[in-house]
Amino acid sequence: MLNVPSQSFPAPSSQQRVVAGGRSKVPLKQGRSLMDWIRLTKSGKDLTGLKGRLIEVTEEELKKHDKKDDCWICIRGFVYNVSPYMEYHPGGEDELMRAAGSDGTDLFDQVHRWVNYESMLKECLVGRMAVKPAAPKDYHEEKKVLNGMLPKSQATDTLAREGPSSPSYDWFQTDSLVTIVIYTKQKDITLDSVIVDHQDDSFRAETIIKDYSYLINIELSHAVQEDFSVRIVENVGKIEIVLKKKENTSWKCLGHPLENHNSLVPKKDAGDFVFVSNPEGNFKTSQFQELEDLFLLAAGTGFTPMVKLLNYALANIPSLRKVKLMFFNKTEDDIIWRSQLEELTFKDKRFDVEFVLSAPISEWNGKQGHVSPALLSEFLKRSSDKSKVLICICGPTPFTEQGIKFLHELNFSKDEIHSFTA
Repeated sequence: MLNVPSQSFPAPSSQQRVVAGGRSKVPLKQGRSLMDWIRLTKSGKDLTGLKGRLIEVTEEELKKHDKKDDCWICIRGFVYNVSPYMEYHPGGEDELMRAAGSDGTDLFDQVHRWVNYESMLKECLVGRMAVKPAAPKDYHEEKKVLNGMLPKSQATDTLAREGPSSPSYDWFQTDSLVTIVIYTKQKDITLDSVIVDHQDDSFRAETIIKDYSYLINIELSHAVQEDFSVRIVENVGKIEIVLKKKENTSWKCLGHPLENHNSLVPKKDAGDFVFVSNPEGNFKTSQFQELEDLFLLAAGTGFTPMVKLLNYALANIPSLRKVKLMFFNKTEDDIIWRSQLEELTFKDKRFDVEFVLSAPISEWNGKQGHVSPALLSEFLKRSSDKSKVLICICGPTPFTEQGIKFLHELNFSKDEIHSFTA
């Protein structure tokens, strides 16, 4: 539910541009900005040429569509007609044509890994690649797995044939973040299906898939901070777990496998572990009853519990008139999920987001500073004098404590404030 970034995003000095290896942009024609593309996708125009049908695409069929006015590209098993997007692509038409009529996953990962392409190209989705014939029995033993993925055990392969398709995982990094991506191959995965636990250098993630648990259990090669975030791309069953490095160094590998790592096992055999609970903590949805104004205050990865609140409130609370998020970060590059949040403001008129930076560059035109009564009093305006309001706050302990203090000074009651532990 939650890519409409502003044209300055990512910023020229951002890690996302660094990852792209300094890839240059090309000038776009007037009327071909990202916002123009979003408007086109919302116009109802058929961007696939299939009048809304989804098809199964064979390799032979994919190869036929290799021209600028008829260009299909496969990314992670899904095929998109990118011809309508050619003039909107910041990297230029030639960049897209490198993958015309073929699987562009590797090329995409080299220059665009951070981009939420599922959202950007969802109206261009042609369908899924056709399943290839079954491989010989010794295929799994001979297969060379690339990009940081580790080979699965024979036990995992056996279970995968008896139960759901066995997931796989990959990872990538920037100077400050490590992202672990789990490909579940299931469309019904939600945040409730994912349990993450990490202490010091030990990391464990369990994904519940029907009656099975897919386990990532690894001793990380370097230390990470306590904060992490989890993102689900439901239509393709992809899970992204973002960890923050304690030191901005380049990792040569993700780490070393621990017990049951990269395995799909029946839930009853998953073992006995202590897990981190869902990000809502002790929050009860009954607090949303007859709610009219919902204000969210988040700092850094304190944004994590807000994702589920946003989705639930906007989808299930008809009495809501206004939902606002004030998101505090140090720099523009630190704003996670910025594009998704900006897209949501476009999709739902009830929602608005304000970004506040404590150490912005001189070109930053948004708000700056730390949490303060002045910022909050301007932000926390009810839709009516007597509207029922709820304010949720999450971030580092000093941020939360200071924020609650200011909220009380602004005459908000305890019943109108809910704090999470980041």
